[in-house]
This record gives sequence, structure tokens and C-alpha cells, in this order.
Amino acid sequence: MGCGNLFFALVVTFSAALITYNILISATASLKQDFPGPSNPSSSSSSSSSSSLRNGGFSIDPIIKMPLHKSSASKSKRLFHTAVTASDSLYNTWQCRIMYYWFNKFKDLPNSEMGGFTRILHSGKPDKFMDEIPTFIAQPLPSGMDQGYIVLNRPWAFVQWLQQADIKEDYILMAEPDHIIVKPIPNLSVDNYGAAFPFFYIEPKKYESVLRKFFPEKKGPITNIDPIGNSPVIVGKDALKKIAPTWMNVSLAMKKDPEADKSFGWVLEMYGYAVASALHGVSNVLHKEFMIQPPWDTQIGKSFIIHYTYGCDYDLKGKLTYGKIGEWRFDKRSYDNIWPPQNLPLPPHGVPESVVTLVKMVNEATSNIPNWGP
Repeated sequence: MGCGNLFFALVVTFSAALITYNILISATASLKQDFPGPSNPSSSSSSSSSSSLRNGGFSIDPIIKMPLHKSSASKSKRLFHTAVTASDSLYNTWQCRIMYYWFNKFKDLPNSEMGGFTRILHSGKPDKFMDEIPTFIAQPLPSGMDQGYIVLNRPWAFVQWLQQADIKEDYILMAEPDHIIVKPIPNLSVDNYGAAFPFFYIEPKKYESVLRKFFPEKKGPITNIDPIGNSPVIVGKDALKKIAPTWMNVSLAMKKDPEADKSFGWVLEMYGYAVASALHGVSNVLHKEFMIQPPWDTQIGKSFIIHYTYGCDYDLKGKLTYGKIGEWRFDKRSYDNIWPPQNLPLPPHGVPESVVTLVKMVNEATSNIPNWGP
């Protein structure tokens, strides 16, 4: 046991040193100083500057629609690997099982460029679903390093996976357990640009004074930081291998900085990815239709993913009662310590298509996944 602990400590120490070296050679002096040692919902979204994209050959604002210019390589399939980070909690586990069920339903259909799938399990140990879901075991951060913010294990898990796994595809889709794929997903990235969903609450211009600690002025205008998180994002594998260590170090540095920690709160790691992507010069085509988030988005439309992060509460007449527990409700947090039952009751008449589809898809998955439940 003692030898095993010593070996793990050496691995973590070496990895941390390698990661820190990676970022030190790519970042600026002001950012280096902050590196740690081991130690109301709206449908609107922030816009990032499109000038750099236009300089790259695009002729229209990418947040509105796809650019007119496309690479000739787009005629051939550009497969991407879907990667989902998760803990071993029951809460993350049931979501991953549902997510993987729908991944398999759409993977091989027309218009899909979906390749392999990996659940990156950052508990440090296997669980009983290894045979059901392709899984990579990542080590969690050393005790206390996440400062109670478990999401910091996400970039560290990606660093380990990208260093150690044999990933066949040239692109990565970073997704989350509470994503349900609703149709085959093509590779939405264009040339050297990633593809990402713009979040209305990621506002680089609003927090410029804070972000300049991590993205100094010589790196360019603050609008180079896209209003994104790490998920959903489709990005080149080689680019992500460079971004991931920086993403981890910037996120840890932000968590150690009281002003950044207070400003960014639960989305701090999302800002960490957005900054890391900008530091490495990786811009993103912003797709509003990448995913929807019920109950605020009411139609599926052209979207590829349902992100069920918000609770859906309605009265029996189909009226939204957000902020008040509804007579009918679906909220993932109701099942943080128990399995969602099979055959959840469908919403009342008048509830939007997005919510009805979500519940029907959860029901189909739980009815068909073997050995559902405890």
C-alpha cells in the first residue's frame, strides 16, 4: 500500500510539473504569477467579436449562421470522439447511462460524424458500469486542491485522458452527462475553428478587469475570449491537447484568486476553458442551435442536444411555474440519490415540445437499458 501511494504521488507530481511547464511556455508573466502549486435565465446570448473570423476568410457573423466559406475537406467524413466527464455518484451515473443510450441510437445514422465514446470517470476507480459504457479511469485532483469545487476535476481528467488514451478520431466533442442527443450530429467545426454553444451568462467584456489577470492585453482584445464553456464544444484533438493543461491551470488560478472566484462562481471552470482556448488562439464558430435548454427553449428545431440543467415545473394547465414547485415537474436534482423511475408521467397538455420530448426520451432510455435501477 505504501509503495502504491508513493507511486501515485510521483505520477501526480510529474504530471503537475509537466502541465505547469506547458502553460509557462505559452502564457505571460502576469499569468505565471497566479499559478497554484499542489496546494436570470434568458434566451439572449453574449456576442463575441467576429473580426478575427472575418480575417480568417469568413464573410458573415458566425453566431447567426454557418459561415459561407468551408474547407474542401468537409466533403469527407471528419469523425469526432464524444467524451463525457463524470464522477461515480449515482446522480452522474444515471445521466451517463441515458446519454450513452441515445448516443448509440444516432451514431450510425445519415449525417452523423459521431465516432467513438468515452466516459472519463474521475473517481480514480472502476465501477460496475465499465462494461456498459466505454470508460477511462482518471485520478481526481489531490485532496483539497479543488477547494470544494468538484468541477475542477473536469480539466484535470481531460489532461489525463488526452495524454494516455488512444483516440482514433481527429476531433473531440466535449459533452456532459445531462445531455441527450436528439439527432445525428455532424462535425460543426470549420477549418481551424472549434464549434461551441454561446452561453448568455459568460460575459468576458463585463469582467474584463478580472480576466486581464489571466488574459493580458498583449494577447489581444477581450473579445477574443468567446462566450463559451468547454461543453458542448467540438474541437481538433491536437488543439485540445494544448488547451487542456492551460484550462486546468487557469481554472485553478482563478479559484485561488478571491476576485475571480467571487465573480465567476459556479461557472468559473467555463471561464477557464474560454480563456485557455483564446490563449492558444483557438476561436470558435458559435452555434445557437447546438443545443436547447428547457424550459426556456420550447422547440427542438434544428438543435442536436437537449441540456436538462434547469428544473421544469408546470401546473396541470401546462403553465410554467418556475421558482415554485409545480403540480407536474421534472428536475434532475430530484434524483440526486435515487434512480429515476421508469415511465415518468408525461407533462400536462400545453407543456412545450422540448419538455415533452425530454421526458419521452428519458422514459424510452430507462425502459430499454438493461438492469435499470438499484
